[in-house]
Amino acid sequence: MGIFSGLKDLGLGDLENSDLFAEEEKAEEKAAEPAQPEETDYIYDKSFTCPVCDGQFTSRVMKTGKAKLVSMDLDLRPRYVGIDATKYDVELCPHCKYAALTRYFTALTAGQIHLIKEQISTKVKLQSHSEDYYTYEEAMERYKIALVCAMVKKAKNSEKAYICLKSAWLLRGYAEELENKRQLLPQQREELAAQEREYLQNAFKGFVEAQKSERYPMCGMDEYTMDYLTAALAYEVGELDTSSQYVSRLLASMANNRVKDKARDLKELIVAKKRETGK
Repeated sequence: MGIFSGLKDLGLGDLENSDLFAEEEKAEEKAAEPAQPEETDYIYDKSFTCPVCDGQFTSRVMKTGKAKLVSMDLDLRPRYVGIDATKYDVELCPHCKYAALTRYFTALTAGQIHLIKEQISTKVKLQSHSEDYYTYEEAMERYKIALVCAMVKKAKNSEKAYICLKSAWLLRGYAEELENKRQLLPQQREELAAQEREYLQNAFKGFVEAQKSERYPMCGMDEYTMDYLTAALAYEVGELDTSSQYVSRLLASMANNRVKDKARDLKELIVAKKRETGK
């Protein structure tokens, strides 16, 4: 018999099978559940000094080692839990409007500074944003300004190609976010896919040109990693024969096993795509 047996005789029969501590246990269980981290938990404001105008400003950057890397796309786009790291890899001075990928932000010559002041600072008008993190829309604006700045300052092909690659990653992440929220309309899906493809094509073209004249490391990558990335981009834009050539070169090279394994996976995709398309 339970501790509440006999309640029926008191007119409380519907409570006879009650759990005395049920609500308390549920409250404890609920309190024990860890809170899901927000995107803002993975970022912080970092101070910068602009190499163009010497102005002081803060930019949101991702905390090193905070987010967990779970996978990489074919073209080396990293995927983290809770945050899209690509959104936080452009620094933009709000004073003179100079922008660049973080790794290139301070590397400017006097001539490049003059070009930025003349062709960027007097023309760019920044949009107003109020979120305490970078939305995809804001991040895309930052990347567009960085790409224009790279063109104006006559940056190396590798830098321009790298901005295009990361812009493609950004568009991919944006489409995925909208898809997860069930807000991605068919027409928008096509437009974002077309924009991503255009950026990938430019990234591929830029890296091919860069490999003809620039030294390694390039964009922080050694020769073998860059060869793999170029092969992956060639595959993504439909240049299957070129992709095969890069893969064959990699498999015959002194590249480490990690890169060779990725090259073998890519080779299988190329073979399957050729079979599918009859090429």
